[in-house]
Amino acid sequence: MSASRTPGYSRLNKNHKFSIAGVAALGAAALTFSLVPDNASAEADTKSVAAAAPVAWSAAADSAQAKTVHTSITQQQVGADKVAKAVAEARAKADAKAKAEAATKAKAAAAAKAKAEAKKRADQRAAASRAAARKPVYANNLDGWIRESLAIMKERGIPGSYEGLHRNIIRESSGNPRAINNWDINAQNGIPSKGLLQVIKPTFDAYHVPGTPHDQYHPVANITAAANYAADRYGSIDNVDSAY
Repeated sequence: MSASRTPGYSRLNKNHKFSIAGVAALGAAALTFSLVPDNASAEADTKSVAAAAPVAWSAAADSAQAKTVHTSITQQQVGADKVAKAVAEARAKADAKAKAEAATKAKAAAAAKAKAEAKKRADQRAAASRAAARKPVYANNLDGWIRESLAIMKERGIPGSYEGLHRNIIRESSGNPRAINNWDINAQNGIPSKGLLQVIKPTFDAYHVPGTPHDQYHPVANITAAANYAADRYGSIDNVDSAY
């Protein structure tokens, strides 16, 4: 059976078999040696590619990072510009608002001042009108002269009554404001008594009541000056019942 599978092999002696085996071994070794340089070159090429890959990736990564940083800086600058613009606009609006409010306040203050001044003038006119309305009008006769004199005497704190004035006036001058005494001692001394209450010039000048005419014959001026003198000398014109 074996002879038929390998024809002629069985007829070889032992030396021949060893020789064939040796040649085969030498061929295998030669084939192996010839393949080693090709594998080493491939490995070297692989290592070169592997070494170049990180460098290329690093350069690409650096470029991408630089681009990202540049973009970030640009965005930050744009953002800062927007913030600055917004702040400037807000400040401008605030300034405009403050100016508008100040103008409104100034206008309101001016209007309030004008209104207050107008009210003050109106109040003054009203007060003057009331005063004029309250100011009594006295008759130009003995009754009117006495009543007006009493009003002035009251303001000045000079005592006296209607009855006391009327009584003394009738006795001294009979109610004649132009009456003059040319025969008594005063007349003899050159200073005659004059007016409703027969007052001499030095007494009239000394006891003249401010606000009345400085005229010895004026009815109200004469009455008030005489009442003022009587108050000083006798306490009141009411206490006088004769020449004084």
